[in-house]
Amino acid sequence: MQIAHLTFPEKPLFLAPMEDVTNPSFRLLCKQFGADMVYTEFVSADALIRNIPRTEQKLRVNDAERPVAIQIYGREVEPMVRAARMAEAAHPDLLDINFGCPVKKVAGKGAGAGLLRNVPLMLEITREVVKAVRIPVTVKTRLGWDHDHRIIVDLAEALQDCGIAALSIHGRTRAQMYTGEADWTLIGAVKNNPRMHIPIIGNGDVTTGRRAAECFDRYGVDAVMVGRASIGHPWVFKEMKYYLEHGEDFPGLTFRQQLDIVRSQVDSTIDWLDERRGILHVRRHLAATPVFKGIPNFRDMRIALLRASTRAELFALFDEVEERMAETRV
Repeated sequence: MQIAHLTFPEKPLFLAPMEDVTNPSFRLLCKQFGADMVYTEFVSADALIRNIPRTEQKLRVNDAERPVAIQIYGREVEPMVRAARMAEAAHPDLLDINFGCPVKKVAGKGAGAGLLRNVPLMLEITREVVKAVRIPVTVKTRLGWDHDHRIIVDLAEALQDCGIAALSIHGRTRAQMYTGEADWTLIGAVKNNPRMHIPIIGNGDVTTGRRAAECFDRYGVDAVMVGRASIGHPWVFKEMKYYLEHGEDFPGLTFRQQLDIVRSQVDSTIDWLDERRGILHVRRHLAATPVFKGIPNFRDMRIALLRASTRAELFALFDEVEERMAETRV
């Protein structure tokens, strides 16, 4: 599969851009476990052009995670063009435009999925960003604003006409947020539209290798994007790749191997931020990780893990869990 100058293996898996999730340390972990392309957290155009340090930090990419895309969002043409040029200067492989974020503080202000209610402006932003940079530009969006306005088939053609190199589609409307099931039939309709010639990347509810294989085979997408299933579970890419190659479930990592991955993520996140912010950032992954699922009488330990405020405290709890598991095996 090809996106502009980038060549990917057959049936590639991409790490979806997720705010407060896809920081450099997490992207590198997902890359190590088989993600074929990774995306930054989304970057506010308005904050970027105001030189907000925390926003500028999101532009940092390194060669070990390539190919990597920087994703920007905004609701006005000029700030998006300026932000696109600033993002290009960080040397990503692709620039992605977010027209899909459904949260109120973004969509409610007319950015992200909010632009599904103003398609002319969405297309103008896309055309001007494509013209403003030399690197390939891609778009991520949703099926439409709500069930009665699922416009993605026609919208995909219009976005393609703006010069984008690929299109990622989350199989929900903005009104659905993250509830209900993703509708892959409309993603398939876009992919199978004979007028479409750019790669189509499907996103939504892909949590296992079996489901990833089904999405490739049934809907014909060029790539599958994995989002929430990766939170606290970066080795999900290894599991999915194994299924795509062998047609059977991955044998699995040992408890020790999984816990070591979590430790590594804690270390790298703290190194990237600092201890206080790193611990806060990693809590979302600790709450979601499958490592601790199924351990009996774990409620109090789970609360302690999510309340830990230092690396030493957190790692001491990990050691305690590991000792408990070793005693159980004996």
